[in-house]
Amino acid sequence: MLRVAVVGSGPSGCYTAQHLVQQDAEVYVDVLDRLPCPYGLVRYGVAPDHEKIKSLQSSLRTVLEHERVRFLGGVRVGGPGGLPVKVLRGLYHAVVYCVGAATDRRLGIPGEDLPGSWSATDFVAWYSAHPDAAGADCLRGVRSAVVIGAGNVAVDVTRMLVREAAELRPTDMPQAALDALTASGVAEVHMVARRGPAQARFTTKELRELGTLPGTEVVVEKDDLALDPVGPEALPAVQRRNLDVLRDWAERPPAGAGRQIRLRFFLRPVELLADGGRVGAVRFERTAPDGRGGVTGTGRYEELPAQLVLRSVGYRGVPLEGLPFDESSGTVPHMAGRVVRDGAASPGEYVAGWIKRGPSGVIGTNRPCAKETVASLLVDAPALARADVPADPVPALRAAGIEPVSWDGWLAIERAEAELGARLGRGVVKLADWETLLAVARSS
Repeated sequence: MLRVAVVGSGPSGCYTAQHLVQQDAEVYVDVLDRLPCPYGLVRYGVAPDHEKIKSLQSSLRTVLEHERVRFLGGVRVGGPGGLPVKVLRGLYHAVVYCVGAATDRRLGIPGEDLPGSWSATDFVAWYSAHPDAAGADCLRGVRSAVVIGAGNVAVDVTRMLVREAAELRPTDMPQAALDALTASGVAEVHMVARRGPAQARFTTKELRELGTLPGTEVVVEKDDLALDPVGPEALPAVQRRNLDVLRDWAERPPAGAGRQIRLRFFLRPVELLADGGRVGAVRFERTAPDGRGGVTGTGRYEELPAQLVLRSVGYRGVPLEGLPFDESSGTVPHMAGRVVRDGAASPGEYVAGWIKRGPSGVIGTNRPCAKETVASLLVDAPALARADVPADPVPALRAAGIEPVSWDGWLAIERAEAELGARLGRGVVKLADWETLLAVARSS
């Protein structure tokens, strides 16, 4: 019998557990997560109005309810107060780290740390009820917002800023976030990219959603589209469809709607400007295609007013104390999923997901990534199984001061969220703070 710990209960962790129990009937898997709730970015990173994607939780749930898989929430690995990596390694025959990319990339420009400047990652965490998220003061007094980036996350946060209460109320968004968003006075959102529309990373489905929001019009400048030197015939299908949508919006006459989403291209942020001690505007340099797929500065500048700036320029992995880390790529060095220490594979240590390959691909990309790692682990299994490990690691966790949240604890959180929604006249409403989540989980 082989005992494996999978650290992280998002898609990559669940797919790793699934491949393990499907391919070897003698494998038992504990899926550890520092949060008392499973599903990772499917719970805390998917926009609350995207019910179809959020429904993926059902398939992840099937994995975590497998008879040879156990969920252990509230288990922090590494860092202050966490279980040291070395100690965890001694409790299992193998450990697979599926800890994702937990932070965002920064712009590296003056003013980035002014009040009113947020990462899109933190903003999404707030309206998705992540217990580490900060409060909602970011929306107070905001009339104009700037979202820097041109991927699906940028589209998501842009959409959420102008959604109406009637559209948000049926979601599982926490009540405090719902109240703050519906009471906000955001009338204009600029979504800005440093390159052209042909290089944008959003999908056409996400882009089109912006044009369906009640009381909101999308504005695209024809000049931005004319700058792009790439002919549509040379583009992949997704980019061609995106350009068709953008051209349609650029040709429409002004509608005079109460709110506007303005999509801007070929603008590179160079500074966030202060007004009264917080963000008041963003200064951009106009860029132009350099003929090699990138852009170059033109020396021309413009400023956009903004009391809120959300940067959405990508995720980045963070070091986990006790594991090697490549700062340049933001990943753990590995060979086919085997963690590499001092140039050699480290027995019994593995990675999968974004901490393995970087923040790339879609949710489904985690399946083949996990499969590769599991294949390496199972090749190593005969040697790993010789190690003497506890029959059940939970007593050792408790001895280390960690009281895991069981699957029953998670089910208690689910019930409490359904009950809260019923009291508020809504559907399920997420609990958003550590104290409440843990109290509910442990009452079970």
